[in-house]
Amino acid sequence: MPEGHSVHRLARQFADCFVGQALSVSSPQGRFAGGASALDGAELEGARAHGKQLFLDFAGDRVLRSHLGLYGAWSFGGTDRFRGASSIGAPRRIGEREVHEDDDDAPTGPLVPPAPVGAVRVRLVGAEGWADLRGPSLCVLESSAEAEAARARLGPDPLDPDADPASFTAAVGRSRRPVGALLMDQAVLAGVGNIFRAESLFRRGLDPMTPGRALDEPVLRELWAENAALMRTGVRLGRIVTTDPADRPGIEEAQAWPEHAHLVYKRQGLPCRRCGTPVVAGELEGRTLYWCPSCQR
Repeated sequence: MPEGHSVHRLARQFADCFVGQALSVSSPQGRFAGGASALDGAELEGARAHGKQLFLDFAGDRVLRSHLGLYGAWSFGGTDRFRGASSIGAPRRIGEREVHEDDDDAPTGPLVPPAPVGAVRVRLVGAEGWADLRGPSLCVLESSAEAEAARARLGPDPLDPDADPASFTAAVGRSRRPVGALLMDQAVLAGVGNIFRAESLFRRGLDPMTPGRALDEPVLRELWAENAALMRTGVRLGRIVTTDPADRPGIEEAQAWPEHAHLVYKRQGLPCRRCGTPVVAGELEGRTLYWCPSCQR
């Protein structure tokens, strides 16, 4: 599932490439036909992210709110003046080519959107480029008040520079649930997914099964700061890299993907990069969790 850093990159791309333009909006798949009709020809006034949700603000008090879920992605194309990434979200196969996040193989020539490939829920077409949404778990048209109510139900977003971690520390501090489960609860903390969860807990040396209420506020604020730092790196790189230079001698951060990118995520059975103990995996509330039993006591 694309994590919060990918959605913030999406918001930035829409702001750079489409805000201020009247967009042609359609639903080739047909599942968003009513919403597309209501938005067709409207100006995109803003784009913002909160956690894993993207909010596209259109003129006339209309908001297109989407959540990519496990398999969703936005793919992009345009003229040679369109400089956005080709895809942000889960890897998708477009025609004969698999497109990954921040694939920058931008097409050239005049703006001629291709015929939709696959189940395109929404297509947005602007002056120099287009954007196709496939496979989202959520895609709705709302008023700004409805969208704000949905946003308010989410926890604070570590990528929001104005976010106050107090609501996160308070929610975790009064819960008996494992901290490894609370980090994935979007009502507690918005934007953290399975990778950031595993990697931040490892980096702070925390046993993922520790009840939230057993952790004091300074520890929780450090965990917040750890996730914020890791997610900012994800926004900068376009992928999640959580290793330090000492964990990947001679390998630069930008070249760490994928073998040297993570400390414990999907490394079950392999030696911990810090202590050599085999990394283990187990299920927690329906998702696979990875940790080092020696470093995370």
